[in-house]
Order: sequence, then structure tokens, then C-alpha cells
Amino acid sequence: MPAYGFKLMTELHGPAQLVRQAEQAEQAGFDFAGISDHIHPWLESHHHSPFAWSVLGAIAERTSRLELVTMVTCPTVRYHPAVIAQAAATIGVLSHGRFTLGLGSGEQLNEHVVGKGWPPVDVRHDMLAEAVQAIRQLWQGGYQTFRGQHVTVEDARIFDLPNHPVRIALAVSGRKSVELAAELADGIVATEAEAALVDGFARQGGDRRNTWAEVAVSWHPDEAEARRIAHERLRFSAQGWKVMAELPNVANFEAAAEPVTEDQMAESVPCGSDPKRFAAALHDYVDAGFEHVAVLPAGDDIDGFLRFWTDEVRPLLP
Repeated sequence: MPAYGFKLMTELHGPAQLVRQAEQAEQAGFDFAGISDHIHPWLESHHHSPFAWSVLGAIAERTSRLELVTMVTCPTVRYHPAVIAQAAATIGVLSHGRFTLGLGSGEQLNEHVVGKGWPPVDVRHDMLAEAVQAIRQLWQGGYQTFRGQHVTVEDARIFDLPNHPVRIALAVSGRKSVELAAELADGIVATEAEAALVDGFARQGGDRRNTWAEVAVSWHPDEAEARRIAHERLRFSAQGWKVMAELPNVANFEAAAEPVTEDQMAESVPCGSDPKRFAAALHDYVDAGFEHVAVLPAGDDIDGFLRFWTDEVRPLLP
């Protein structure tokens, strides 16, 4: 049976709000909470971007059942893999094994801030692969040294490790990334309802149970207001990942998203209060084979959305 999650969008809410939302999600029966990990928001209409790892620590202490997952963290450029290995191990301990480390190759929007430049996509994928290898090695315990082409770890040890290694899931969008995930990770994270991603991962030995996805939605009793919110807050994604990964700042995203209309957003994001429309969007991912599907609400009325989810949407889902 699929597991359903609540995506905590750090770009839209402050740290205390995010912790409270996670508590509410657990109370509402959600199975897991995903969280974005950025230093910048996407658009000027976003007003937040707290440090995701501090938020995760608070959530781990304030919840007891909710699975947690980063959707996703880039473990290179802005971070060093050794730092992510330590952070993830700590959340694994605090959550008593409820944490999955979702990793991706990142976006220039966040990674450029440390002044190391932005490598081409093939180099970023090589960096991600080495980062995963270094993290895995550090989780073996003891003092470890890793020397790759892009990643170096020198005589480092993670002292606080969970009883079982944290699961790793890699963001995927095509054949090469699926191959990398099947080789190095325990699962995959995706934003498209493509069965080929799940099937390709499974064909290469991946576990279908560790497949994760997210669906953006805009709930409001007034459909016109829901469409406005979707356009205001979600239009940054309309250009697709190849564009999203390359733009360096909020002003660039504002310019790239300027041609996007409300009608275009309403075609890709469920808007309004028709539970069948929302359930159909999630069904697409379930039908594609994803076992963990998170819903990302764009609006501010989280209480209203949770009532809508519990009373009207969840009964329509498997």
C-alpha cells in the first residue's frame, strides 16, 4: 500500500511553522514528511529559507511515528559530504531510524553562494557519486580517509551513528541518474510521474519500496484564489529542471517565470477544492509505481488543507 507524505516547503514557511506543520501532519495520519534544503527561495513571493537540518532535528524530537526525508539535499559545493554524513547520522539517531537521506546534484541558486563556481552537469553527477561513496564510508565507523577526483575526506570519524545506516535515495530524472541510483543508493526521488523511472530502478536491482515523489497542489475553497496562489508561488518550476538547475538567483527565476500564466499553472497543479482532482494527481504517481508520494500545499491555510485531505482526499486513495 502506498505511503503518503506532507512536503515541508522551507521557502514558504519559517522554522517554527515547519515544525508545527510536521506535528500536524503526523496527527492527520500522514506517513512521512519531506523537506526542501536550500539557502535561497525561488521567487520574491517566497519569504523564507531556514536551515533544514535544524528544523529536522526539532521535528525528530517532536514527532514519534513520522518518517522523515530530505527532498533533496545537495551534498557537494555548498556542503562537504563529511558534514552531510554527520548531519544525517545525527538525525538518524534522534529519529530512532525514521530518516532517509534524499540527495541530488543541486541548483546554482543555492550552491554558488560559497564562491566555488558551478560545474557542468556531467561533473556534478560525478561529484554526487563520490559524495555518496564518501558518506557510506564514513558511516562504516572508525576513522576514514576517502580520496576521489572531486571529494576528499581526511582522517574523519562520525562518532554518533544510528543503530542501522541511514537509507539514501537519489534524485532521478532520466536513464543515467536511475543507473547511478541503482548502483549507489537504496531508493529514488522524482518529481515526474514516470513509470520508467521506477521500472528502470527495479530492473537494476532497486527496491520499489524505496521510491519517493512529490506533488504540488493549491487548495482553497475559492478556485480563483487557489489558481492565483499556484501562479504566485509555484511558477518557478514551469521551465523544467534543466533550467531550474542553472539559474543563479531569485531575479533570474522571476524573469524566467514571467511568461507563465495562471492557466498554464492550473493545467499542471490541482487547484481549488475538488477532491477528485487532487486524488487523480496523486493516483498518477501511485499508478507509475511510486510507493511514497508527498503532497506539497502551496497555500497558507494548512489547517484547512489538512481537514480537506483527511475528510475528502485520503478516502479516495488506495
